[in-house]
Amino acid sequence: METILYTIIALAIGFILDQFLGDPEGWPHPIVGFGWLISFMEKRLNKGRYLFAKGAFMSLILVFSIYFITTKCFEFLEQTQPVLGGISTAIFVFYCLSAKTLRNEVQLVFTALGISVENGRKQLSRIVGRDTNKLNPQQIRTAALETLSENLSDGVIAPLFWVALLGVPGMLAYKMINTLDSMIGYKNDRYLLFGRFAARLDDVVNFIPARLTAFIMLIVSNQTGDLKTVFQNGKNHASPNSGYPEAALAAIIDCRLGGSNYYFGILVQKPFIGETERELNEEDVIKALKTNQLSEFLMLILVIISIYSIHSFI
Repeated sequence: METILYTIIALAIGFILDQFLGDPEGWPHPIVGFGWLISFMEKRLNKGRYLFAKGAFMSLILVFSIYFITTKCFEFLEQTQPVLGGISTAIFVFYCLSAKTLRNEVQLVFTALGISVENGRKQLSRIVGRDTNKLNPQQIRTAALETLSENLSDGVIAPLFWVALLGVPGMLAYKMINTLDSMIGYKNDRYLLFGRFAARLDDVVNFIPARLTAFIMLIVSNQTGDLKTVFQNGKNHASPNSGYPEAALAAIIDCRLGGSNYYFGILVQKPFIGETERELNEEDVIKALKTNQLSEFLMLILVIISIYSIHSFI
């Protein structure tokens, strides 16, 4: 019981630290280390024949290595230094969540757009993969809110889901998968084959969290009556997962998201998500940011209850 209390307290501390500090610039970050490992191996393996097999091999080696190593480390700490294990849990949870940073970046887009369209485009380019140089104000606002909803799942709900299911090692394995997808999961000449396995693996580990995110968003907004419509509209996306949080946000603020955009100079046709076509405004981003934060806290409560219940049952 003592160990589980350390875990729950550490989880809450890491979560609160992220809510207040975000990702402080200049601090060492384990995800940067993940990126270095991926880049190091990709440069050596992504050439010649059997690119799909090589990409799958690299992805599996990195994911299982981080899970195995951290599992053994935490098992040792739980047996010998439970307090230090709790401190380590708090630190990794803090680093693996991106709640405050995401909200700040989206708010900065709207602030920059208030100065000029060009400033809005420049600020938006920090957080999206689409081409921003020709976007109009409405498209900038839409892209920022889409990113807010998508990354609520990837950056907060999914890591907490996996820490509840598999502990800190599971959360770190998830972040490795997420980093692999963000670095090599592109459908371009360089990564089409090599990164395909990583992209599919990311789809799998986000399948439940993405839908859970949409459900939680509707709960905190007291709009569970929109659940059926949201899950129908969530399918209107090229990604098997991203459409569900987007559809939830579209229902909550009564707007239309999605639509076609240019990526690396290529037009990608995408359907719209949501029914109401209207101009987005500052009130919409305030409501969206509030929805995100309430969703984050509800997920924390659910995870704590889950961890305690599972431990008590065992």
